[in-house]
Amino acid sequence: MTSTPEPDPVVQQARALALAALTALIALGLAWELWLAPTGHGTLAIKVLPLVAGVAGVLHHRMYTFRWLSLLVWLYVAEGAVRASTEAGLSRALALGEIGLALLLFGASVVYIRRRLRRGAAASA
Repeated sequence: MTSTPEPDPVVQQARALALAALTALIALGLAWELWLAPTGHGTLAIKVLPLVAGVAGVLHHRMYTFRWLSLLVWLYVAEGAVRASTEAGLSRALALGEIGLALLLFGASVVYIRRRLRRGAAASA
């Protein structure tokens, strides 16, 4: 009879933090482009679609999702940096929030990936 190993608490916390940052980044992107400081006719709200695609993978502990999210998130950091340096007022504050959430998502993803890989290597040894 085989039992599943106890989930690593650090992995669980990193996943929860990544999920919170991911959903907050999605909400920020939608609110920013549709209500708070829309650019154009709100068409830039589609920028959150790649993030929405990652929610299911994060919920199901898919390592592949964490890996591509850790790369994708840099596009949001870059957008936030450009908009923070070129816009003023509320848009600048939203851009800084986007940078912060994207960096938080990156950090949580890195911790999740490293801990899972380390734990997998230890289990196979």
